[in-house]
Amino acid sequence: MRLRTLPLSTAGIVLGILLACKEHQVSWLVILLTILTTISLQILSNMSNELGDWLSGVDGTGREGPKYGIEGGGLTEDEMRSCIRIMVLACCILGLAMIRSSFGTILRMESEILVVLGAAAIWAAMHYTLGNNPYGYRGLGDISVFIFFGLVPVAGGHFVCSHIIDFRTLIPGAAIGLFSVGVLNVNNIRDMKSDAGTRITVPLKLGEHKAKIYHTVLIAGGWTLMLLYTVIFTQGWLPYLYIITLPLYIKHLSGVWNLSGRGLDPMLPMLVISTFIFSLLAGAGYILQ
Repeated sequence: MRLRTLPLSTAGIVLGILLACKEHQVSWLVILLTILTTISLQILSNMSNELGDWLSGVDGTGREGPKYGIEGGGLTEDEMRSCIRIMVLACCILGLAMIRSSFGTILRMESEILVVLGAAAIWAAMHYTLGNNPYGYRGLGDISVFIFFGLVPVAGGHFVCSHIIDFRTLIPGAAIGLFSVGVLNVNNIRDMKSDAGTRITVPLKLGEHKAKIYHTVLIAGGWTLMLLYTVIFTQGWLPYLYIITLPLYIKHLSGVWNLSGRGLDPMLPMLVISTFIFSLLAGAGYILQ
């Protein structure tokens, strides 16, 4: 399931929920189902990604990252396909339960919009590396991650809990999206040698040095957007609690610039955990102001 990726998938949804809880009374059942739906989508994405990489030959060609189920011999291709089917079912059940719990029915416009959005999320989770023309192999992964790890969970999570479309939430959503793209970018920098000839990624297009500049822009951009949101839409010092995580991001950037190949692997969980803590503190500070 690649458990170390799950905090990143929940970072955006937790922030969206906390932003909604400031001004709205939100059911704990809705919160629980929203988080479980998000985690299920991430697990589906991880499993689909592994199967797609295995079938395409990306795994097993000197990849610098850790070995997973199929490559490590723990699962067969058919067993992984069964796991993917189970996770699709889990995503559908949990997603529909979340919508039903929040809106009281599936048969209303808001609910139907969320059903369509959920279907798009399932498709995106599965077709990053699976299918006849996976978009992850065409250099489009960064755009997908920005949308489905940033904009959708923050703005969508807020909407599920508040029933209000608040375009202001797109700003913190974009911030978390940029950090999430950063996680993918570090992963792709690490795997440049094994990815060459099998897929197109942003680091392969830019080269390692420019990919690290791009990474720095992503992190700086996320911080800039969140600070902009805090200055414009909040009051007092409590909403700035997330600044506590700044040393973690500085240490992460230092590691990215000074390491290469497999040495970059620790930088992935560092950015994942930093982003989760960042989201938690940003939401908590917003509530406590």
